[in-house]
Amino acid sequence: MGDRLLEVQDLKTYFPRKGSVVKAVDGVSFHVDDNETLGLVGESGCGKTMSCLSILRLVPRPGRIVSGKVLLEGEDLLHKSDREMRKVRGEKISMILQDPMTSLNPVLTVGDQIAESLSTHLKLKGPALVERVVEMLRQVNISSPETRITAYPHQMSGGMKQRVVGAISISCRPRLLIADEPTTSLDVTIQAQYLELLRDLQRELGMSLIFITHDFGIVANMCDRVSVMYAGQIVETAPVRDIFYRPAHHYTASLLRAVPRLETKIDRLISIPGQPPRLDRVPEGCRFSPRCAQARGECAQDEPPLVALEDGHDVKCWYPLDG
Repeated sequence: MGDRLLEVQDLKTYFPRKGSVVKAVDGVSFHVDDNETLGLVGESGCGKTMSCLSILRLVPRPGRIVSGKVLLEGEDLLHKSDREMRKVRGEKISMILQDPMTSLNPVLTVGDQIAESLSTHLKLKGPALVERVVEMLRQVNISSPETRITAYPHQMSGGMKQRVVGAISISCRPRLLIADEPTTSLDVTIQAQYLELLRDLQRELGMSLIFITHDFGIVANMCDRVSVMYAGQIVETAPVRDIFYRPAHHYTASLLRAVPRLETKIDRLISIPGQPPRLDRVPEGCRFSPRCAQARGECAQDEPPLVALEDGHDVKCWYPLDG
């Protein structure tokens, strides 16, 4: 990999409630190198999206970032003013949100929505702005971009809307693109085309990518490294091959066992027993211990540290798997 682009250190984002605190992101640390794709995986509600919204300082109220560091090319984004952060968003870091139906403004044309970022960050206007908008639509493989710039979101298919969202996110050629489950609303054929498009754009623009997903097939095809999240924490980080062939955390292994395999005939799909804990009532010790078949007394008493098994493979477990 190249030089380190982004480093998140002990990030904590909490949501106060009456009589309790929801620890949505609780001590998360990871990094992304130049031209690297990092996958963030885990069950719904584990903190993947909130970690990335915290990087952009877009935490919804009443949540707030309690502590930690978010270093982009060595500069801590948590110490920047709101005005400085507006320059970072879109210009240096962009995010593709999960649902294009809610990401796009229904009363503005797609051309106007792409133009907004370009006029704000690059100060383009007039014919030069229109030309750049058409170029962005062409770059994400939308046919007849000269006419599509006057279309409204409701006049486009789900796949085309997702491509428009992608065009908005890369319009200013950011260093880092965060893709939050961008293929959720797409059928299988369009999903494959969209993933190939993201790979091509990453190579062409030299971007780094954080890919949030539940789909291990996408992880295998898209990612260089993977961080597995559970209950607001990262429990394992490793190169993608190690995650699949040598998982060290029992939660990671349980997720992989739950993935259906075409070559195996089974009567019932495998699932992880129990439910993830409420983030305002996390258990003592290892947060996965109530659902872990291999849990021992120590697991329920003391929180395990994040330890390095080898170069690039870290796990938060008292008794990691041998692989």
